Amino acid sequence: MSALPTRFRGTQTRTVLPEDNSPQESSIWQYLWTGLCGGILSLVLGMAVLVIGVPAVVGGMPVTVLSGSMEPSYSPGDLVVIRPTPADEVQVGQVLTYQLRSDDPTLVTHRVLSRSMSTNGELTFITQGDANDTPDEQPVKAVQVVGSVWYTIPWLGWVNQAISGQTRQWLIPVAAGLLFIYALWNIFGGFIHRGRGTKNTP
Repeated sequence: MSALPTRFRGTQTRTVLPEDNSPQESSIWQYLWTGLCGGILSLVLGMAVLVIGVPAVVGGMPVTVLSGSMEPSYSPGDLVVIRPTPADEVQVGQVLTYQLRSDDPTLVTHRVLSRSMSTNGELTFITQGDANDTPDEQPVKAVQVVGSVWYTIPWLGWVNQAISGQTRQWLIPVAAGLLFIYALWNIFGGFIHRGRGTKNTP
């Protein structure tokens, strides 16, 4: 008895290649980089406002702490912003910034221990650094008072010291402008790249 050969229909197969995730991965890294640039830009602009903008509005000034006489309140390298304060409004316990001598640019920032009025109506202050054992030798006269400490920014004083004077007038606006332009370029570049990717999708 003979049998007819059985035919087998071949099964068609298709190789599935892994999807290319490189465009998606590039987009993720681009978004992260754009976010990082935006964060740095916001930080720089915020610091510029605190160090330059706000003091300029009230007529104040940033001062770098150079010694440890006010530790632990203020350490060397901290930046303290001084707000103009009339001498008759200075109270005991406030941190006062004053000229070491009248018409001398050297500034001292110490805490007020007491205030007194002489018989001729002259107001003076006894000051002392928080880390010092004894009060300052000479009373501070009203004419020496520059202002009182408004707020402080840790560690930023060294930067302020390095770019003080004429350098600050052009360096900070230029740096902030460049960071702003770079952040905008990254943001709009991401939108353009995403738009092209959408158009090319079948």
